[in-house]
Amino acid sequence: MASALTPYAAIVRSRVAAQATYRTSFAAEVAGQVFLTVVEFAEVYVIFTRVEAVGGFSYAEVALLFGLAATGFSLADLVVGQVEHVSRHVRDGSFDVFLLRPLSALAQLASSEFQLRRVGRLAQALVILVVALVVVDVQWTPARVLLAVLTPLLGAVVFGAIFVATAAVSFWLVEGQEAANAFTYGGNYLSSWPFDVFAVAVRSFFTFVVPTAFVAYVPTLGLLGRAESSGFASWVPWCTPLVAFLTCGVAALAWRTGVRHYVGTGS
Repeated sequence: MASALTPYAAIVRSRVAAQATYRTSFAAEVAGQVFLTVVEFAEVYVIFTRVEAVGGFSYAEVALLFGLAATGFSLADLVVGQVEHVSRHVRDGSFDVFLLRPLSALAQLASSEFQLRRVGRLAQALVILVVALVVVDVQWTPARVLLAVLTPLLGAVVFGAIFVATAAVSFWLVEGQEAANAFTYGGNYLSSWPFDVFAVAVRSFFTFVVPTAFVAYVPTLGLLGRAESSGFASWVPWCTPLVAFLTCGVAALAWRTGVRHYVGTGS
């Protein structure tokens, strides 16, 4: 396993070294990522200056939703978010280079465009998550502690799978990145809020088709002990590992199908 990861680790190190060369620029980019999360969370704060609850969730509970969703998304964005640029490589024919090397095209794409500045967004998300876990009134049990630890990690897996699956659309669409953003960044925004505030069609789609409900909303119901009162069985919040596994399977199938149907610009 270590030898298999060595080439990708070398690529990531070279990318990090290149980005850290211009320290002022790098620091500004990290600060920009932090500011982005602050602005997104500011929307939550502004709304709660006018209302006491949203979808039955208090300010602290929505902050917990936001923290879980933002942490999972930021982790996925840091590790595999670079695959969203596959549409550019397909258009200019540079994707052929990834196929010529005796390495995974997906792993090459994720590592060759690694952006360390995204750590800033992850750090800010973690701060919000930790503060929310301290403030929110949760009746902690060993099971709920495990759920709180696993949720952002499994959320990252779900978002990572969505990144890959939607990036595969670029093998058929000229501007696939725009369509993909509706599910990646759009899914991140939706998962930051209680799903009860959305229309039934939207809730159903982002629960059973693109399962971002399992990134934060459903696990939070389990942490708060509200799963049954929200129409879910008490065991549903523990289905996130299964959902993550199935989503990865769909993403792998979509990516492999796209690569098999890829036709270079010189063909």
